[in-house]
Amino acid sequence: MDITAIHQPVLLDDCVRLVTGAADAPGSVIVDCTLGLAGHSTAFLKAAPNARLIGIDRDEEALALATRRMQDEGLADRFTPVHAAFDAFADVLADQGVDQVNAVFMDLGLSSLQIDETERGFSYSHDAPLDMRMDPTQGLTAERVLAEYSMDHLRWIFREYGEERFSGPIAKAIVADREREPLRTSAQLNALVDRVVPKAHRPAGNPAKRVFQALRIEVNGELDKLASTLPQAALHLAVGGRLVVESYHSLEDKTVKRFMANGLKVDVPAGMPVIPDDAQPFFRDLTRGAIKADEQEIAANPRSASVRLRAVELTRALPERWASSFASGEHRYSYREPAKSPGRSQGRFGKTSGKARRGRR
Repeated sequence: MDITAIHQPVLLDDCVRLVTGAADAPGSVIVDCTLGLAGHSTAFLKAAPNARLIGIDRDEEALALATRRMQDEGLADRFTPVHAAFDAFADVLADQGVDQVNAVFMDLGLSSLQIDETERGFSYSHDAPLDMRMDPTQGLTAERVLAEYSMDHLRWIFREYGEERFSGPIAKAIVADREREPLRTSAQLNALVDRVVPKAHRPAGNPAKRVFQALRIEVNGELDKLASTLPQAALHLAVGGRLVVESYHSLEDKTVKRFMANGLKVDVPAGMPVIPDDAQPFFRDLTRGAIKADEQEIAANPRSASVRLRAVELTRALPERWASSFASGEHRYSYREPAKSPGRSQGRFGKTSGKARRGRR
């Protein structure tokens, strides 16, 4: 398999600039939380000859291919592959004897391997078993979700994770159809959605696109893992370290944007005449919002059309109240609503586990 032929890293030059800008010093550590086929990571190590890189991925096939690529590029001595989900971030660093890192990178899109191997069932464009597991060793598949979840649960998933306008009718049809015949393939699901969604109210493209997105997020716990990982990354950044994230749909981008916003503003009530030093921002915005792919990149790599790249730099040690909040895992910094200051009311965020969990699910 020619990895370079199937893998086109998105916004590569911008990512390299942002990540390696914090990894010049000898002994610098970069963590790629979404290693994939190592397109970004090989570029990071070439541009930062003093750095080492820890590459995390849930997919053992991707890890093996990335490791071979690092060997072929002569970079293996500065590369450590780890099989885990990225919400095991703190555990991974502890296992490697690392406390602080200089850059954390996340490319939240599907890897080329997952998209191009049609038998994985991620794409609605090809008929394949409804699998959608990023880690093939885990038990939950899209087929199981469609076979076992209640109508209300399915409706919630499609509405919440797919922002699907017709989540109710689609869920109702799934429950009715599975009584006669199990939904096992993407072609069956495509046909069901095509039958249910009125042609006059369809967005551009395949009408099942949002349903497939919602199932993939549910199967892999993507948004929960993202919301859990961002605080862990901040806790382990050295001062001057950078958090760089590429998102591909609005729920991911909202999660990242709202998490970063915690450190980009002063942490005091409105109207306070003097702002204490400890209430000053602790992040610096490196991208001034989000960087998007230009027309030239989209033409060369259509998968880049929806990307949003955001990056921040830790400008000082985390204030104790934020460090405690991040470490406790009590607050979910998610797409639903922005977090309140941990020194004041916490809003309506649900609790999430304070321990990063190992990636085999």
